[in-house]
Amino acid sequence: MTSSTTKTGTTIRILIHGASGRMGQALLRLAAERDDAKVVAAVSRAQPAQRVVDGVPYFAAKEMHGVPAFDVAIDFSLAGGFDGILGLCAERDAALVSGTTGLSDAQRAALESAATRIPVLSSANFSLGVAVLSELVERAAAALPGWDCDIVEAHHVHKKDAPSGTALALGACAEHGGASPRYASLRAGDIVGEHFVQFTAAGERIELNHRATNRDIFARGALHAATRLPARVPGLYRLRDLLA
Repeated sequence: MTSSTTKTGTTIRILIHGASGRMGQALLRLAAERDDAKVVAAVSRAQPAQRVVDGVPYFAAKEMHGVPAFDVAIDFSLAGGFDGILGLCAERDAALVSGTTGLSDAQRAALESAATRIPVLSSANFSLGVAVLSELVERAAAALPGWDCDIVEAHHVHKKDAPSGTALALGACAEHGGASPRYASLRAGDIVGEHFVQFTAAGERIELNHRATNRDIFARGALHAATRLPARVPGLYRLRDLLA
């Protein structure tokens, strides 16, 4: 993949898939503030009302094969649109950063297959702080065999799934370290997202906590990943693999 260059270095060409959604809009706004990234196409499920907005060309999903060259796609759409963007990235030899959830087993298998040809990152949470927390949880679980592990998560009242995908991902890290996590969920007010992981033994405990107060952190994390992933060899990556 070849990107344009500026005085500050390489400018990564980004396609945003799911551009009309809340995350898509945040990505467009925040990408415009960076000098290491340029959005070259915005793709939505519906036909765009305007073809160009703030210098960014817009395409309907059915027109996606007509988008200009790009280095990486950032996908925050619905599971029904995932196959199309994954196929386009494989066809164009471009990286994929995806936050789309609810994928089927067949879609996850296709994702793993594509990762043999292109670099791919799929995550339920793009907070850089949560990426660090996941590593701390795994290390703590491995270092504290036999300790109790509890994960408590809190979100706004409209969030349906419980435990949250992030809580389950943290639990998987704990399990990888040898712990057996238990879960509790709270739904209240307009809480953006809080995740609390506690390791407890007789007479002592360790508490690891992350609070999100602004949803822009997820868009910033996705852009962070998108500017780094195209330089990687094909494979399936985690956000924590791209922190440095």
